[in-house]
Amino acid sequence: MRSIVLVADVGNRSSGTQMKMLPVVILIVMTHVTLSSHSLQYYHMMVSDHGHGLPEYISVGYVDGIQITHYSSDTGQARPVTPWMKRLDPEYWQDETENNKRAKSTSETNLKIAMIRFNQVEGFHSFQEMYGCERRYDGSTRGYWLYGYDGKDFLALDTKCWVYYPITDQAQVSAQRWNEPEQRTGARAKDYLETDCIDWLRKYLEYGKEELERRVRPEVKVSSRPSSSAMKLHCQVYGFHPRDVDVNWKRNGMDIPPDEAKQVLPNSDGTYQLRVSVEVTPEKGASYSCHVNHSSLDEPLSVTWDSQRHGVNEGRSTRRIIGCVIVAVVLVIVGCIAVKFFKVPCTDEHLQIKLGHFNPASGNDEFNVSDQLNRVKEIIVQANDPEPQG
Repeated sequence: MRSIVLVADVGNRSSGTQMKMLPVVILIVMTHVTLSSHSLQYYHMMVSDHGHGLPEYISVGYVDGIQITHYSSDTGQARPVTPWMKRLDPEYWQDETENNKRAKSTSETNLKIAMIRFNQVEGFHSFQEMYGCERRYDGSTRGYWLYGYDGKDFLALDTKCWVYYPITDQAQVSAQRWNEPEQRTGARAKDYLETDCIDWLRKYLEYGKEELERRVRPEVKVSSRPSSSAMKLHCQVYGFHPRDVDVNWKRNGMDIPPDEAKQVLPNSDGTYQLRVSVEVTPEKGASYSCHVNHSSLDEPLSVTWDSQRHGVNEGRSTRRIIGCVIVAVVLVIVGCIAVKFFKVPCTDEHLQIKLGHFNPASGNDEFNVSDQLNRVKEIIVQANDPEPQG
């Protein structure tokens, strides 16, 4: 069972007035997942105003991008979201419920302290916590732990030296206190990410083996639309499972960089979809094709854009798609998020982090917040409790 190792910062508390904002917008970093990797992730959110249909605190868990658990302060109970999670005994769900109640109390404290750090005594605010682990195809593992305030990066764990570093000036004091030797916050996070998290990931993969190892081939179609000075090519990949997929446009066999970050979205039937777009200036004799690599395919799939049609080309290897149902995101989409890991040994700079003197503005090639935020997707959260499936 997962552990909550967050140590609440200590400081003055203030009570805000009635908050007025509808709804909350969460910023989530979306990144790619290595093909054939497996991941376990958790996301917690605490808001300053319990109203407008939003629960005060919410927690969700994901295995390989599939939501498996849900906890809301409105119900006060941890619940299974997938049928195979119902196989766990009642004691597990009782423990999960108690864990979330403790996590809610800690998140509430940290939200109030963050508001003080930002000199905010009222208004609608939120405190987010995202953490998890990944087991890659080669057997190696990695983990991450990230905190956010009002949807922006606030504090993160360096998993090379196991110290917390501030991403904003307002997080300096918290980082200093969490890194005090007597707290052992980083050490406990290390134990969880490297041991407990991986152990539970293995158990969940066994419980949900039939569903998680299901292989569904993707459908692919390509289309085009003229832009002001060129042609916009779209490659829509539908109905695939599992989530991990690699999609690229190629010109005469050479990769074309996409116009925006690739974001895999869920469908209502448990499969996924992805659209990759590029802008090109068509040249005579040039060939443009969309290449798809997925674990359900014996070999990569290639669909060529027909420049003569100036429209949709379904490709020989795909069936005509009647339509695609896009799930309205009720809660939160968590792909495989990863804070970029330091690849250098612990240095004096890491010691400065322990002392709370790290300056994000000083520049650090290994962790660029701007690059991470470029992958951000805004998700409007509607707080409807999901009913367990099955």
